[in-house]
Amino acid sequence: MASPDVGIKKQKLSGQSSDGMIIQNGVTSRNGLTPSIVHPEMGFYCFDVLYSQLHQLDPPKTPRFCNESHPLFVTWTIGKDKRLRGCIGTFSAMHLHAGLREYATTSAFKDSRFNPISRDEFPRLTVDISILRHFEDGVDYLDWELGLHGILIEFNNEKGNKRTATYLPDVAKEQGWDQIQTIDSLLHKGGFRGQVTPAIRRALKLKRYQCEKVSVSYQEYMTKWHNRGC
Repeated sequence: MASPDVGIKKQKLSGQSSDGMIIQNGVTSRNGLTPSIVHPEMGFYCFDVLYSQLHQLDPPKTPRFCNESHPLFVTWTIGKDKRLRGCIGTFSAMHLHAGLREYATTSAFKDSRFNPISRDEFPRLTVDISILRHFEDGVDYLDWELGLHGILIEFNNEKGNKRTATYLPDVAKEQGWDQIQTIDSLLHKGGFRGQVTPAIRRALKLKRYQCEKVSVSYQEYMTKWHNRGC
């Protein structure tokens, strides 16, 4: 699955953000719905997995968060400006323990846009976990809401080959795009090389979805480790 271009901003631990997002225990949700799946422990686990891989250690022990099956994405960013360092996920529902273990490493080492994450980068990382839910078929390419929905499109390229591409919900808002700009960018991301016309947009199939998301920084991870030792 192609990875979306996304850098997710770190959220404060509780309260309500300026755009109406509900923030609870570092977890964000939209539309006034309290998240029920994601938990900061998922981010700590991804850091454990990555540390074990970087230092060739045994995998971490089985985590304690829920092990339901959901589509998911893992995003690594680096530095204070949260530059994207890797983001890969799956639209196939996976048990969360296995899915996060797999994509914590896949997004860190196998995103073709970047070199693999190195040991010296580890202390500057932030990980974002996105659990995808509430999938719905769009009536047309405009049947989705900016900032609320992620979108998955299916289309035929100039050679008639079927292609897919996705953006998570935050991408369009962070880039300052409207719906048309988002669709056109996503077509190009998916490999469409021709001119994007209204007919091309009308011909694509769109599926919208929502995310439950949590962000954990290296500093928060280390605080968690210190607390484990108490």
